[in-house]
Amino acid sequence: MKSAIEELEGKARAAKAASRRMAYLSAEVKNKALHNISDDLLAKKDEILAANQLDYHESHVSGMSPAMLDRLMLSPERLEAIAQDVLAVAALPDPVGEVFDMRTLPNGLQIGRKRVPLGVIGAIYESRPNVTIDISALCLKSGNAIILRGGKEAIHSNSALAGVVQEAATRAGVPDGAVQFVENTDRALVNHLLKMGDIIALLIPRGGAGLIKFVTENATMPVVSGGVGVCHTYVDRSADVAKAVAIAVNAKVQRPTVCNALDTLLVHVDVAERYLPLVAAEWAKAGVEMHCDERALSILKSYPSLKLVAATDKDWGKEFLSLVAAIKVVNSLDEALEHIEGYGSGHSEAILTEEYQAAMRFLNEVDAACVYVNASTRFTDGGQFGLGAEVGISTQKFHARGPLGVKELTSYKWIIFGSGQVRP
Repeated sequence: MKSAIEELEGKARAAKAASRRMAYLSAEVKNKALHNISDDLLAKKDEILAANQLDYHESHVSGMSPAMLDRLMLSPERLEAIAQDVLAVAALPDPVGEVFDMRTLPNGLQIGRKRVPLGVIGAIYESRPNVTIDISALCLKSGNAIILRGGKEAIHSNSALAGVVQEAATRAGVPDGAVQFVENTDRALVNHLLKMGDIIALLIPRGGAGLIKFVTENATMPVVSGGVGVCHTYVDRSADVAKAVAIAVNAKVQRPTVCNALDTLLVHVDVAERYLPLVAAEWAKAGVEMHCDERALSILKSYPSLKLVAATDKDWGKEFLSLVAAIKVVNSLDEALEHIEGYGSGHSEAILTEEYQAAMRFLNEVDAACVYVNASTRFTDGGQFGLGAEVGISTQKFHARGPLGVKELTSYKWIIFGSGQVRP
């Protein structure tokens, strides 16, 4: 009987072998696989949701936080949305084989770049079963093989979803072994996976800060990491108050358990007394607890039915992942920029302003993957950016930044056409 490590190594070798054929697989086969996956997700809805209920029940009993339970849960509506995201990926142009930057040198050589898959991609992720589908779909579209290793809290869900992907892809003509799922949840397998730099071209961790730190520090292959989002929205002195209320409510309340939800609201002192009571009243309807600095607290304390807490230093730079937000009144755009520089995580930051110069300064000076003017940070998402789906949000600068879609899962090779040229 094979050991768990031997089984993992066998799957990795199979993925490597499949990746060589994936590199030149036709767009028709890849898109057929994606359409099959979308259809099968809905056809096998009851089976998938039953598996997810097992995971949800076990995690609830074990004391998992509400934020993590929300990420774990699948519903008919969420499954329908996942299936639609797969179709959106299928509708994208095939990135593989794209030729770009073609030019002719003075010596007559024609030189350019051609987009190619990375090879084998590894994904280690926690809680969110939708990641199984999102990463598989994007890897198939971009011509990569994939090794999936989800967390034990979602093992039944991930197993059911990976089975759907594997069967649907094989039926379309995708090479056997292109989608591998690691059923064993032993932590030791993660350590072994991180040492497979000879097989895995890129590793993507999705989960909490602890997982991302562990993977980044121990992997022998390149890692694209991110997902920890401490997101600020700054309401400038010239902000349209009605817009600013609606945006802050959406950014905080629409889905508070995700990485691009608002964590800290910064408000210019000139507009604070007019703006804060309005946004606080709307947040209160959703049950938001507000951790206020001294000036914000003095403005809001006379209003009944607000959940107010005096902010401490620990509230700045904290990703709440819940109906909690920090509020700070600032004297200027400069102070807001300084605060974001000190406490931001490089994920998503927004300014709400009607001043062009303030907007441009914010765009130019804020160092984050996604910087917004007069819009909710909740748009930081592959589907919302027109990428179909994404394998994660990168807060680093190599090799890609922000939502990672199909093009971010490719590299390129130089192609050179000659007519007999030799180097002098």
